[in-house]
Amino acid sequence: MTDISKAGTFKLGDRTVKRLGCGAMQLAGPGVFGPPKDRDAALAVLREAIASGVDHIDTSDFYGPHVTNQIIREALHPYPANLTIVTKISAKRGADASWIPAMSPQELTQAVHDNLRNLGLDVLEVVNLRSMHGIHGPAEGSLEPQLDTLAELQRQGLVRHIGLSNVTRKQIAQGRGMVDIVCVQNQYNIAHRQDDALIDELAADGIAYVPFFPLGGFTPLQSSTLANVAQKLGATPMQVALAWLLQRAPNILLIPGTSSVGHLRENLAAAELKLPADAIQVLNGIAAEKAAA
Repeated sequence: MTDISKAGTFKLGDRTVKRLGCGAMQLAGPGVFGPPKDRDAALAVLREAIASGVDHIDTSDFYGPHVTNQIIREALHPYPANLTIVTKISAKRGADASWIPAMSPQELTQAVHDNLRNLGLDVLEVVNLRSMHGIHGPAEGSLEPQLDTLAELQRQGLVRHIGLSNVTRKQIAQGRGMVDIVCVQNQYNIAHRQDDALIDELAADGIAYVPFFPLGGFTPLQSSTLANVAQKLGATPMQVALAWLLQRAPNILLIPGTSSVGHLRENLAAAELKLPADAIQVLNGIAAEKAAA
């Protein structure tokens, strides 16, 4: 079995977690909406993750909605003492599977209670506030009312730690001026590197950076350069892409998602893949290739 501890650990709130975790988004149905085609397979993925040493699961009650949290509870409750479940709030789903902003104090409070109920928890370890000023990417706009709400829920003992997602540098600065921010979750991968400087700044301050879509999301990474490096190393392209992220900065925590036990094992094996310097140099050119395409 893969030893995922070889990828190291990093602090998340007041816990220390292994840097290779698991995302729950793909455990819902197509488009992250409705139930999965195979619920037993979804349960098996989560149980295999825990058996493989994963101690960090990322989820949200708007996945489904409610579906992934209910599957997590069915698969894993009562939870291992060392398991850190991170969720996010500020959106809801339309009947047509659309993503709708839900950032009012009432909606955020309800979302926290929904997460607590569906996960079977008394307190949420980390709640990421996902900015919905831009649905498909970061966009400027104040997050003060939303952070005030989360801070109050934290004072009530319902939320231990607060993170930010889909945010700009200005919003991160605003958030850090109001509350203790323990992690930032933005889109980042070997081909999408707008947050390069930000990652290094957060690392210097001991704040975790959790890239979503580490493997490209709904459009998986496609690169002949990536494929060629993987072939030379005897690995899969996705393993190389994850290993590159692990070597990119010590504060990066990975949450690749899958609905397949086989793919889960493939993802976790990236913990033992050490990329040589010449391979990293070649891989670093992929972002420039994508920009020029």
